[in-house]
Amino acid sequence: MFPKRLTEGYQAFLDGRFHNERKRYEQLGETGQSPEILLIGCCDSRVSPEVIFDAGPGEMFVIRNVANLVPPYEGEAESSSYHGTSAAIEFAVNALNVKHVVVLGHASCGGVRAVFDDAKPLTAIDFIGKWMSQITPVAEALPRTGDRATDVQQLEWAVVEHSLKNLMTFPSIRRRVERGAMELHGAYFGVATGLLFLRDPATGKFAPCQPQAAA
Repeated sequence: MFPKRLTEGYQAFLDGRFHNERKRYEQLGETGQSPEILLIGCCDSRVSPEVIFDAGPGEMFVIRNVANLVPPYEGEAESSSYHGTSAAIEFAVNALNVKHVVVLGHASCGGVRAVFDDAKPLTAIDFIGKWMSQITPVAEALPRTGDRATDVQQLEWAVVEHSLKNLMTFPSIRRRVERGAMELHGAYFGVATGLLFLRDPATGKFAPCQPQAAA
């Protein structure tokens, strides 16, 4: 049976947002999408980009996966498997011509903590472990302070940095960034606090977008 929560939510959507923005939905259906922002975030249920940034339909092209990871570009000779994230990036960049790419990390990321804690696989095939092995070198190279909360957050920030670096391995992205047609951004959301941290491209440091969370 289809979840009652979803049917109730859909009814609320029809009566509320869809009713109020019907012309916008009709236009999007007729003319297609043209978002200027590609956002790559985590599939964590607590970190919905559309909610965090109060985005309307058609405003952001969103890719979500475990731990907001961007794998490095693989050429035809190297590619030997399916690449959902890379395919979505290819579409957003080359078909939609987005102007901004945002990598959004977040606090309490389960994927990052699994690497930090060297957690046991959830299944025999260990899909998560294989996916998260991309950041094993990042975790190993990161100096630890001895304070768990600080060290986990530092790794969560480093994962955002890692994804930004991997984005630049895509030739189509590098060309656009180098000629000023595209900008890459790093951000980090505090689930419990509501604080949004932005990465300074000059220093690589993260600082709050606002001095404190909204009341």
